[in-house]
Amino acid sequence: MKKLIAALAISVAFALPAHAEFKLDARYSDADGDLIADIPTDASQLVDPDTLVFAYTPVEDPAVYAEVWKGFLDHLAEKTGKKVQFFPVQENAAQIEAMRAGRLHVSGFNTGSNPIAVACAGFRPFAMMASKDGSFGYEMEIITYPGSGVEKVEDLKGKKLAFTSETSNSGFKAPSALLKAEYSLVAGTDFEPVFSGKHDNSILGVANKDYPAAAIANSVMTRMIERDVVKADQIVSLYKSQTFPTTGYGVAHNLTPALQEKIKDAFFSFPWEGSKLAEEFNKSGEEQFIPITFKDNWAVIRQIDEATGVSYDCK
Repeated sequence: MKKLIAALAISVAFALPAHAEFKLDARYSDADGDLIADIPTDASQLVDPDTLVFAYTPVEDPAVYAEVWKGFLDHLAEKTGKKVQFFPVQENAAQIEAMRAGRLHVSGFNTGSNPIAVACAGFRPFAMMASKDGSFGYEMEIITYPGSGVEKVEDLKGKKLAFTSETSNSGFKAPSALLKAEYSLVAGTDFEPVFSGKHDNSILGVANKDYPAAAIANSVMTRMIERDVVKADQIVSLYKSQTFPTTGYGVAHNLTPALQEKIKDAFFSFPWEGSKLAEEFNKSGEEQFIPITFKDNWAVIRQIDEATGVSYDCK
């Protein structure tokens, strides 16, 4: 299959909407040029909350993930000496707003919303899940169901395609760039876009024949198949992209430097073996947290944003 990077080079040549280059909101500074908000040097701007609020990206059922993350959050509490509360978020926009407003301190932001969280909410990502050998990431897949009448990507013309949300990389931005660049298929003109809200909704929608096709993150699909939420034979893959970075974990920029270091230590010292986190994420091959940088690891995502006309102007 063709690689999405090649598609992006083509898509830039299209008459795409004007976009803003990646930049932080005016409330943040970046003196060291690492593309993330600096920790404030004015002590009056720093916060050291008694209770740390943690959120996992709104990919699947929050109730499932509250239990999955419990062991990690206990470890985080031990390492920081703080109470830790799990915050179940329903959508990316609410998660970003919660950090921007100071109600969310530690979080995992999904691939596509990560740059917006960095730009608009002062998010400082530093970790990502990876396999034991250090490899990481997932692919965007466009999926259908057997007998849908959609045998290849071109067959999407005139049909519905389920996206997740406009901030999602694999659930909207990457497939939009791909479909326009490689197949000259434009949402609203050549096919009807519908938004399911979450990857699991899209996957279930295809498996149950509610949608003829959907663009999804295959790491989510793998875990759902492993849990018997859907069966592998209910899904047919039409397209598989290059590998993208997965959820980035990090902190609000204005936590005290000492607290930020303790939180980092909690991620990198977490004992995976036998944990609920391992039980869940081993299904998609992840077995540890590794250090990452937004500047390097999210370069391809910022390129997709540029190709699709994403603006980082914060509301």
